[in-house]
Amino acid sequence: MNTPRPGLKVAVVMRRERIQGAMSRWQSWRWVLADVVAHEDGFGNSARLLYKNDSEERWLHPGYAVELFADDAEGYYLNVSTPAPCWFVLWRMPDQARMAQEPVARPEMVSLSYHDAGRWLDAQETVEQVPAPVDVVQWLQAFVDEHYVVEPKRRKRPESFRALTDRFGNPVAITTEEKAGDHG
Repeated sequence: MNTPRPGLKVAVVMRRERIQGAMSRWQSWRWVLADVVAHEDGFGNSARLLYKNDSEERWLHPGYAVELFADDAEGYYLNVSTPAPCWFVLWRMPDQARMAQEPVARPEMVSLSYHDAGRWLDAQETVEQVPAPVDVVQWLQAFVDEHYVVEPKRRKRPESFRALTDRFGNPVAITTEEKAGDHG
């Protein structure tokens, strides 16, 4: 029987903020990650506007599962061993061409793994982070303590001990003897 993976259910809060200064000539609003909070049943199943005034909006996106995988223990270790462990959120903007109204930023994935965040960034995704609360950091640390095994450093053999081969992979012999006709 498989035991379920440790996990948490969370909601993501995205903030749309008015841009001030010279940059506002090109773009009047921008989206940023505001927070990751524990999911509550009262949040419902779809995104909803929490707050709006002339300078900002806050949108709640409920129902994200954050599961921990033993084979990614190093990614969690890299997060929990920093001075400020955090949530990583990959979010996207919907295609504006199909939208009749202002588009709302949409979180896609939430993780506690540095490896996940690195893969998402390598894929040119928008990834932001916010601090993880103490109870989540303690939960993550307990998982790391149980599953993370430090890989022993393997001594790399010096390059001078490697066998020499030509571009075809054949062994090469080096000699200091002069060939016939090689006179300096």
